[in-house]
Amino acid sequence: MNEYFKKVLDYTLRLALDIVHQDDTEELIVVSNEDKGIYQMVIDCEYPILIIEQLIYKIENRSSDHFLHLLKMNRNLIHGAFVINDEETQVIFRDTLQLENLDFNELEGTINALTLGLAEYAGTLLKLNQQ
Repeated sequence: MNEYFKKVLDYTLRLALDIVHQDDTEELIVVSNEDKGIYQMVIDCEYPILIIEQLIYKIENRSSDHFLHLLKMNRNLIHGAFVINDEETQVIFRDTLQLENLDFNELEGTINALTLGLAEYAGTLLKLNQQ
């Protein structure tokens, strides 16, 4: 287990995220903390970056208005962005951080950005996906 993955594991515990799956070989963990809106968030060490992804919802409404609103919401997120997966079937919150100089505050900022983004936009996201 490399030093970066150990650091990520330590930060994860400090953030009170429950590790629901850990793959030491792939240097990947899946975490949850439903109080923070985190459910099976994937945290993947892919040197030189840390990739953080959280499924938000499966896309029902494929309108340009839906996707335009996602882009506008991204402007207000502190870290990360709402993105669409390659198959264009899911909206995901995604952030990438540099592993080499990763500190606790950066990872905490990503978690808080998701939590605040969901608190602010959950209703709008659900509504956009149903139109």
